[in-house]
Formats: sequence, C-alpha cells, structure tokens
Amino acid sequence: MAKQYQLQLVGMSCAGCARAIERALTAVPGVDNVHVNFANEVAAVDANNVTPEQLVAAVQAAGYNATIIDHHQPSDEVDPRLRAQRNQFYKFLAAAILSTPLLYTMFAHFSWTQGIYMPHWLMNPWVQLVLATPVQFVIGWQFYRGSVTALRQGAANMDVLVALGTSAAYFYSLYLTLFASPEIIQQGLYFETSAVLITLILLGKWFEARAKGRSSAAIQQLLQLQPKTALRERPDAEPELVDVAQLQLGDIIHIKPGQQIPTDCVILSGESAVDEAMLTGESIPVDKHPGDLLIGATLNQHGFLRAQVQKLGRDTALAQIIHIVEQAQNSKAPIQRLVDKVAAIFVPAVLVIAAITFVIWFWWIDAGNYRNALEATVAVLVIACPCALGLATPTSIMAGSGRAAQWGILFKQSEGLELTHQVTTIVFDKTGTLTQGQPRLTDITITPPAGLTDSQVQGVIKALEQQSEHPLAQAIVHGISASADGIHMAQFKAHAGMGISAVIEGLTAAPLRFYIGNLRLMQHHGVVADAWLAAKEELEQQGKTTMLIGCNDHVIGLVAVADTLRPHATTALAQLRQRGLKLVMLTGDNPRTAHAIAQQVGIDTVIAEVLPEHKADHIRQLRDQGEIVAMVGDGINDAPALATAHIGIALGSGTDIALETADIALLRPDLRRLVDALHISENTVANIRQNLFWAFAYNVLGIPIAASGLLAPWLAGGAMALSSVSVVLNALRLQRLQPPTQQYHEHSTERRNSSYGRS
Repeated sequence: MAKQYQLQLVGMSCAGCARAIERALTAVPGVDNVHVNFANEVAAVDANNVTPEQLVAAVQAAGYNATIIDHHQPSDEVDPRLRAQRNQFYKFLAAAILSTPLLYTMFAHFSWTQGIYMPHWLMNPWVQLVLATPVQFVIGWQFYRGSVTALRQGAANMDVLVALGTSAAYFYSLYLTLFASPEIIQQGLYFETSAVLITLILLGKWFEARAKGRSSAAIQQLLQLQPKTALRERPDAEPELVDVAQLQLGDIIHIKPGQQIPTDCVILSGESAVDEAMLTGESIPVDKHPGDLLIGATLNQHGFLRAQVQKLGRDTALAQIIHIVEQAQNSKAPIQRLVDKVAAIFVPAVLVIAAITFVIWFWWIDAGNYRNALEATVAVLVIACPCALGLATPTSIMAGSGRAAQWGILFKQSEGLELTHQVTTIVFDKTGTLTQGQPRLTDITITPPAGLTDSQVQGVIKALEQQSEHPLAQAIVHGISASADGIHMAQFKAHAGMGISAVIEGLTAAPLRFYIGNLRLMQHHGVVADAWLAAKEELEQQGKTTMLIGCNDHVIGLVAVADTLRPHATTALAQLRQRGLKLVMLTGDNPRTAHAIAQQVGIDTVIAEVLPEHKADHIRQLRDQGEIVAMVGDGINDAPALATAHIGIALGSGTDIALETADIALLRPDLRRLVDALHISENTVANIRQNLFWAFAYNVLGIPIAASGLLAPWLAGGAMALSSVSVVLNALRLQRLQPPTQQYHEHSTERRNSSYGRS
C-alpha cells in the first residue's frame, strides 16, 4: 500500500512553480501520485519504497526547498513558511528604503508637480543606478533564480515575466546612462520603474503569505489543541507529570477537572462531563461514565477521571482529523485541473502578447519611440502575472474544508467539497442513520388488577425482563423507572418464539402468574386479549414491536419497543426537502417498519428488505437515471453503497469515521450536519467561481489596458499584487461562514451518546 508524505515547500511564486515541482516529484521512481497545493505550499506524495530524503532531493534539484511535515515529531525549528514570510518582509523593507527616493524622482516628470522641491543630486543617473542596482540584483535575485529554474523545466512562470519586465527597464536605463546625451537623460530614466515594480511585487507577496497563513489556520488550531503533558500513574498509584510522547498503550492516566485529555483513552473510574466541541462542533458537554471513550484534546469539565490509554500518535482521533483536513486541502478539485491547463499556456501567451505590443508601439503607434514601447511592454508583462489565477481555487478549498472541520464535518477530498452541493438525491440507510440503531421502550399502558398498583406491575415486568439478555428485554428494563426490588419470582420460563412467564409471590394473598409476549403466547395459555388487540395493531402500524402483558387469565396491558428516530432527524429532512432534494430510504428492514419510519420523517420513496450487498445495485440504478446521488450510512455494512454513490457520507462519532469508503464524515450522528455540508459546499464553490471570475477578468481587462499604454508599469505592479491579495481575502470570508442549522446553540438536557455510530 502506498504511503503518503507531505512536504512543506519554499520558493514557489505561482502555479507554474507548482507544476514544475509536480513533474520533478513524479519523476522519482516509486512515486504514484503527486498533488502540489500552491496556496498552502504543500506537496502531497503517494509513493512506495521511497525515502523522504529522495523526495526532498527531487524538489531541491528542481530549484526549490522542501521539508517533510510530521506533526507527531516535536520540533523547535521555526515553521519554514513563517521564516519565508519574515524574509519576504525584510526584502520588501530594504527595497522600499532604496526605491522610495527613486519613486520621488517620478514627480519631476509631471507638469503639475513642478513646484515640488527635487534635489539635483537625486536626478543624477549614477545615483539612481546605485540605488536601483541592489534592488534589481540582490533583493530581486529571487525572480532571476525562479526564472532560470522554470526555464530549465521547460516552462515559464511569473518570475519570468517579472524578470523580463524589470530587466528591460533597468538595462535600457543603464544603456542611456552610459551612452545617451544629457538631453535624453533629462527626459527621464526607468530605474524607478524596475525598483518600484520589484518593491510592490514583494509587498504583494508578503501580504499574500500572511493571508495564506490565515487560510490554513484550521490545521494550526487543531495542532495547538494537542496537550503536551499527562499525569501518568506510577506503580505506587501516585501520579507523575510526563510528556505525552512518553505514554505507552495501557498506561493509566489521571485527568483532573479543567484539564485537557492527553490522548484517546477509556474511563476506568470516575464520572464527568466532557466538552467535545473541538471534535464535533457540539457545544453541549457529553456525560461520561466508566467504560466510555475519551478523545484526546477534549476538555474534562468537572469530575476526576482515571483512564487507560487506548491510542497514541497517528492513531488518535485528533491525528485522523488533522490528516483528513490536510488531505482535503492538498487534493486537487476538478475545477482546478481546468485552471492548471489554462495557466500552462497563459505565460507563454503573455510573452507573445508582450512582444507584439512592443512591435506595434515601436513600428506603428509611436514609430521609433523606444521609451513608450518599453513602458507598454513592461506593463503587459507585469500585470499579466497569473498569481491570482493560481490562488483562486486552492485558497477557497482550504478555507472551506477548514471551516467544515470546525463544524464537525470532514471532507476527505476537495472533489467531494465541490460536488456535494450538486446532489439531487439523498439515500438514507434506516438503522443507525435515521434511527438510533438500538431499541428503546416507547409505550407502556397498564390496567392493574385488583390489589396492585401501576408501579408494582411495572416492577414485575422489569423483574421478568431482567432474566433475559435479548435486546428488546434490555430496552424494557432500561425504559422502566419503577424498582424491581422485593419481587419474588418462581417458575420462570422462556417460551421460544412467544415470550416469557413466571409466578409472582407476595404481592397479593394468592400467587399471580404473569405473561409477557406475543398474541400466540396468550392464546396458548388461554389468556383473554381481545380488549387490547386494537391498541396493539395501532402500535404495530407505527413500526413498533408490541408485547402483551398478561396476568392470570386476562391481558392487563402492553409495552411497545422501537428503534427510535435520531433527535432532529425530522427537522433535518424537512430542510433537505426545502432544497428540492429527492429523499430515499434504503433498508434491509421489513416494509411495514420501514414505511412507518419513513412517514415520521417525511420520506416518500422506500426500498425495503434489501441485503447490504444489494444496496449498491439500487444506488447504481439511481445514477443510471441521471441522479447525482449521496448515500448516508454508518460507513461499515453500507460500504459498497457508499462507494457506489457520487458522494458517500458516514455518520459516526469521530473515533470510528469509516473514511475508507466515505467521502464525507459527520463526526456527530446528527443529520442536521447534512444541511451544513450542503451549505459549506455551496458557498465554497460560489467562492471559487468568484475568485476565478475576478482573476480572469483582471487579466482579460488588464492586458489590453496595459498594451494600449494607459497603465504605467508601476501601477501595473501594484494592481497585480492587489489582485492576488484580494483573491485570498475573498476566500477567507468562508472562515466567517455560519451554519444554517442551530444545533451548536441549542441547550438540551438529553444525555449525549458517546458510543460509536452503528447500523
């Protein structure tokens, strides 16, 4: 099985650099798949029998730098992106200091600025040469290096455009300084054009780096949640403070009130409420008891807990979530592949347009005027830099998938994030998806016989059902609040396929024989049930399993058990119907129960008595009808159907998210998250389209304006930098997106189920 490596890249300037690194990594023997994300400067590599050092060497050979990302190996080194961001700022600062005097000289060339004082020495071409040269060749060396790297790879990138444009202005000015007459020099040189262009581009890159850092904040926030220390129990039962990295599987740890849980563990003793908002987005704390699972990085609120370590490092729920979010952010959305194809031919096309611009200006528009031809050409080269185009999709994907993770929704691939909002049909598994997945007591109606109270009869029922391990019996036991203490039982008997019976002594003067079971049990023992048959039939029409309660020779009541709906299921499905979605239930249960549940939640189409292995066939039929299908299940026995659907959605609790086949995991089994998933997908795709529109529009409008001579080169540089920053800032709006549902703000007193999602 291929192993995935993640490399932090340094030195990329545009989408062309990303393609060059992809080619370099793909050429390494053993590499199966490569995705380079220009926005967060990360390469995701799937490879067999390849060492991390080989991958880093391949990137370095392509002219860039890289380090292996490993969140589970603590490091005191500064984040390479942060270091590069600081270097970019210092370069900008130095360039600004040197180019500001040159920028000031531009005022000498306008009639409306003649009154401004201009030092004579500042107009000296040799002074301007001294100021411009370090900006061009020391501070701006990164553009030359990037150009050489790109051209060696047989491609042209943004660095090529910047290097060509600024070099043309610089060397033309140098030529005039060395050979032109004082009268021509007096008309003005272009040292300020090259220096100011480089300064503005560096400023844009610094802003861009800062904004890109914010767009990957979701990963950083998750990493910051990881506790650094734990209280490990010594053999003498006393706790000692140790680094989390020193913990071993099976270690006993102490968790005090107000502390973060160090790693995934199971409670041995103690009770508390645990804030799992970081994992599920749910603001209501979850009650925890012995035997319950605790997830690392969640917050213990008020009780002392003693727990045993179950998972460490990469196996923990938090590590899985970080990996999934990274996987989504580093994957390539289908729309990005189109952008890559456009970007691949964009820079060469711009070079051709720039050459044509120069020829037209020099030979026709202003024949023989090299100065105006150069200005128009440089403006075209600079304004056409495709940075905004390269950033348009990945920044939105990063921001959208990161925000979804904060809501407890994990998109495995960016393709799922892009496609989800296009879904036309959602297919639901019933058991464990629409319902809780375990039977619960729903109805109990009793007419006590003479001499007994309702509470006493309930105690008898509880005492009898405690003798059975059957799930329906346990549901009745847990659902009855009356006490079974003091119930003296004799002649207990289980009647196969019918129910149970026993003799109860001590409640009345004469012993009473009780029966709990179906109608056949009552008929077999001559217990009259006619008065209760209508009520029994009504409950069974609702999909409930109903048992009669007999005492001596008459039925005195009934109990009903059912797999109840998940909280908020009806609300969630109503919101999905409002979106115009077709809702289908696909279940192995019998038609009567399936239709009863479907009626409660508002599903019209029910496909019942379907074996798990045949569910995928029904999904395939819907796809063949032209539907874009999402399948919602527990991710285990529904795996074939999840894989067959366009979008597979697994309900779970974060520790068992079953993402091998699902495209999306909802960390809490709350169906309202489906509405949120559609919402975040819809907004992310809209954001991508906005970015692409403005990126394309910027270049489509900007290039003709620059070619016409209406845009000074330094203004073109500023506009180019601003376009990249605006695209990133637009993507960052997704981080402020609010979920359309209100589950995070509701206050509920129900105990939250902390077990794995089941079907």
